[in-house]
Amino acid sequence: MREAPTETGHPSRWAPRILCFEHGRFWLVINEKGNMVTARQEPRLVLISLTCEGDALTLSAAYTKDLQLPLKTPATNAVYKCRVHGLEIEGRDCGDAAAQWITSFLKTQPYRLVHFEPHLRPRNSHQILDAFRPTDQVAYSDASPFLILSEASLADLNSRLEKKVKVTNFRPNIVISGCGVYAEDSWDELLIGDVILKRIMACSRCVLTTVDPDTGIMNRKEPLETLKSYRLCDPSEQKLYGKSPLFGQYFVLESTGTIKVGDPVYLLGH
Repeated sequence: MREAPTETGHPSRWAPRILCFEHGRFWLVINEKGNMVTARQEPRLVLISLTCEGDALTLSAAYTKDLQLPLKTPATNAVYKCRVHGLEIEGRDCGDAAAQWITSFLKTQPYRLVHFEPHLRPRNSHQILDAFRPTDQVAYSDASPFLILSEASLADLNSRLEKKVKVTNFRPNIVISGCGVYAEDSWDELLIGDVILKRIMACSRCVLTTVDPDTGIMNRKEPLETLKSYRLCDPSEQKLYGKSPLFGQYFVLESTGTIKVGDPVYLLGH
């Protein structure tokens, strides 16, 4: 495998391909105070799926009638000030029907759904984690808009578990096949389609990984405990990662473009 560009200036092709690309990082559930709500607080949120097709946004969940909304939220809807991990960010309200649908499904307290629009001000990733650059920005994701995980790394974890877990336990939005176990740990820059992505740091994992994506039940133990047995950071990096295990890598955008499922992946450096 050659990682550097060839003499013609084009990177050599590498076997890995994108397996999936997840939607939904621009919608957020909030409580009455405007604070974000995730599966850490409401594990059954993982049972809700959000799909975009044409001009429609559809919310789906088992034993619940689908709700279809306009993909473009009406400009007359209110824009709320929200908080994600303590940082303020805005979101346009998706309306009473969406709020009632989510509230009715979770059956705990009133919630609303908001949408991040391109003209709204994003959060600064550097304010969340020092490893990010001052220019790196993110909407509602924890720290970065791109979380990459390899199929091989998930298979290695499952070989250590009594009960296998799914890739959805870890919420990556780019899954790559055809590479070695934890190969993503050493990647520096990737070219996918006409997009260049740069790795910033590993993703430290929390109790959210213990929510079963099929049942919405949080066990608070696995796969987190197994990951802690072999995926802790080097002691020199404890200031950055603490005692949380690492699984998957945060990337940021270096050049814009289009990527799609099945695209080959080119390694530009590591």
